[in-house]
Amino acid sequence: MTSEITLFVNPTAGRGRGAHAAQPAARALRDAGFSVRTVLGADADDALRRAREAVAGGTGALVAVGGDGMVSLTLQALAGTRTPLGVVAVGTGNDFARTLGLPVREPAAAGRLAAEILKGGGGRGIDLGRVGDRWFGTVLASGFDSRVNDRGNRMRLPVGRFRYDLAMIAELAAFRPVPYRLTLDDSTERQVEATLVAVGNGSSYGGGMRICAGARIDDGLFDVTVVGDCSRTTLIKVFPRVYRGTHLDHPKVTVHRVRALTLDAPGITGYADGEPLGPLPLTATCVPGALRVLAPEDHASGRR
Repeated sequence: MTSEITLFVNPTAGRGRGAHAAQPAARALRDAGFSVRTVLGADADDALRRAREAVAGGTGALVAVGGDGMVSLTLQALAGTRTPLGVVAVGTGNDFARTLGLPVREPAAAGRLAAEILKGGGGRGIDLGRVGDRWFGTVLASGFDSRVNDRGNRMRLPVGRFRYDLAMIAELAAFRPVPYRLTLDDSTERQVEATLVAVGNGSSYGGGMRICAGARIDDGLFDVTVVGDCSRTTLIKVFPRVYRGTHLDHPKVTVHRVRALTLDAPGITGYADGEPLGPLPLTATCVPGALRVLAPEDHASGRR
């Protein structure tokens, strides 16, 4: 393993926290004996090209500094390689870091932990989800939650998570369950009126909403949470339970554990790791051991 580590930085993450977080993370890695170089990029395509060049050049690790969007971009460069991913989580949601038990908004601590794990063996393998040529680490969202994402992304104000709270209120007023067709990995087809379907490689999205609370990130399976046809009143009552993961025992909620599935529903866009994938139908496959991560072994299952 080379002693050079590459910091892959989103300077705008967390309203500017990404730019400030790179320095203490780099300092911690240098103090541990690693040399550090930084990769930015003029835009997402340019940044991804530079990240892939760093991997091809033999960097010892690629450390994403930012939020879940930056992690998502980094996955596209690292999936299927032996180069490990480190995360300095300073974004808004940080669900990938939460799933792995990594420090959140503590860049120096994240840098020290990455250095310690690199020196101790270089990380461990986890699963990733794949849709076409796109990889994801946490949750593929579709339905009510993806429409909240759609609306929130169109809103210019307010900034931060409050934007998505307002988007959720607006969507609640207009949303109706939609007819889904789910094709599971044993070719079983299920048709259901559903409020949302979430495909979990990890357990949470949206900054700690444990929509797929039972998902493990190293078992080769997705946990698919289906929230059935429910009224706005029921959805409002159940929603707070998502943060604790206790919504899974509600009679309107069903969970399937599968290696792959196809989602189809009219007018619904799929989002993975908070990034748009495109309109349904989409086929997602869980790929075991697709990524090495610099994370503690006792948290890598995703159980919190």
